[in-house]
Amino acid sequence: MQGHIRQRSRGSWTVVVDLGRDPATGKRRQIWRSVKGSKREAEALLLQLLHQKITGIDTPPGKLTVADFLLLWLDTFARPNTAPRTHRRYEQIVRRHLTPAIGATMLTRLRPLHIQEAYARIAAKGLAPRTVLHCHRVLKEALGHALKWQLLSRNPADAVDPPRASRYEVPVMPLEDLKRLLAIADETPYGVLVNLAVMTGLRSGELLGLRWRDVDLEAGVLRVRQISQWLPKEGFSFRQPKTYRSTRPVSLGPASVESLKQHRVAQLQDRLVAGSAYQDNDLVFASPVGRPVHPSTLRQGWLKILAGAGLKLRFHDLRHVHASLMLQSGVHPKIVSERLGHSTVGVTLDLYSHVAPTLQAEAAGRLEELLANG
Repeated sequence: MQGHIRQRSRGSWTVVVDLGRDPATGKRRQIWRSVKGSKREAEALLLQLLHQKITGIDTPPGKLTVADFLLLWLDTFARPNTAPRTHRRYEQIVRRHLTPAIGATMLTRLRPLHIQEAYARIAAKGLAPRTVLHCHRVLKEALGHALKWQLLSRNPADAVDPPRASRYEVPVMPLEDLKRLLAIADETPYGVLVNLAVMTGLRSGELLGLRWRDVDLEAGVLRVRQISQWLPKEGFSFRQPKTYRSTRPVSLGPASVESLKQHRVAQLQDRLVAGSAYQDNDLVFASPVGRPVHPSTLRQGWLKILAGAGLKLRFHDLRHVHASLMLQSGVHPKIVSERLGHSTVGVTLDLYSHVAPTLQAEAAGRLEELLANG
């Protein structure tokens, strides 16, 4: 991290900015400043010092452009507080869309109309409405921090109508198609992975980050404690799930337990064949030499499975298949929500509202049957 704040005493703060090492001596260089007042005042000074470091110009916060502020927000908040992939996505949105559209505007002079016009220009480039919506969400969050840091008196993005994106239609897969898909997958190295995705609803990053230490085959339960991410030029990284609800136990059925037992035996055989070349990362799903599975490798295998099954489906859609089947089977939405790691059961019900008509019809039929037999 390039800068931070330390509290010295009540109402007293130390602002530290790292300038890197001196090329001549190799010693670490830092700027230290003392602030008496609120934490927000210390944060404002940190923002100014970081801006000075990046641009080489001592610009007061009141004269920051939107482009300058967004770069500082990415560096001081987004980088240390979000996942690497999330930060990369934020950085792309800022660089490709927001900076060209409103970057030259002074931060304190930014108005809702400027933002609304910027969205129109971004959409005019032919981008999908969902991309414009992502731009709005990133800008609104960034300006929210400008408000907290007392660089703005209000958030102008609050007065802007966000772009409307078409709702993604969660697929409902017929059982015949699902059985055919699983049968084709079983003929490939990804059979156990695809099966577990359907039976648990785990995300691909959760599956590829799953460790044997987090799987209790005797109790028939796995615990999501780590996810795998890969970024260009940075490689693989493993981290905890984003929220505490994502860190969750997921029960396994007997067939899934047996499948994992067989998979573990096969993995131990791979380890014997690889010998000293094997890298033990304790991953349930790994390459024949123990390395993490690259997303592009999984994608290629998945496309071959789809071609064999004659289907068009994202790997992530297996998560939706799991949820839809459980709801259709009469599993309580709260249980489904917990298995998926959703923040609230409302998120689950909203996302899978297309299943609700069937459930409501069944409920009405059961009620009439109860009254008739009562």
